[in-house]
Amino acid sequence: MTDTTLPGAGLSRRGLLKVGLFGSAFLATAGVTASLSGCSASVPASGLATLRSGDLAFLRALIPVVLAGAVKPEAMPAAVEKTIVGIDYSLTRFSPAMLTLTVQLFDVLAMGITRGPLTGIWGSWENASAAEVSAFLQRWQNSSIGLLKMGHASLLQLVMLAWYGQPEAWAHCGYPGPPTV
Repeated sequence: MTDTTLPGAGLSRRGLLKVGLFGSAFLATAGVTASLSGCSASVPASGLATLRSGDLAFLRALIPVVLAGAVKPEAMPAAVEKTIVGIDYSLTRFSPAMLTLTVQLFDVLAMGITRGPLTGIWGSWENASAAEVSAFLQRWQNSSIGLLKMGHASLLQLVMLAWYGQPEAWAHCGYPGPPTV
């Protein structure tokens, strides 16, 4: 008979608690630092309900990398803007706790002091190449730190939810659209 058990993650309960505690402390420290430095302005960008201008720079670097292959290069600028609007729409419907966590993630990615060591992108998001953003995503996806893996998954889900919620994206994946009632 074939053994179908999965190998252990190599992380004990105590280790998991330590990682969770460290991650929570890190995000709280980064959030407080961002708030005190004025980096975490809670004022939404013009025309948006939740996303701030600092978030937009990051998303404009991230979205083309995530949607590469699914969107034609000439249609990418419009797809990026529609996806940003979709992400903003989704964020307005998040629970307060999930919204707070997402804003903290964006704050960590916006602050140079945390962005550089965590992503490998030491300059601004506006100057990051697609290869650098792709390397950052791969770094987080393959990280041994569970918090970074969760951040990677969250970012991808935000982008995918927003993009594939658009009728323009349906043809690429063969979805005919919702049935007419």
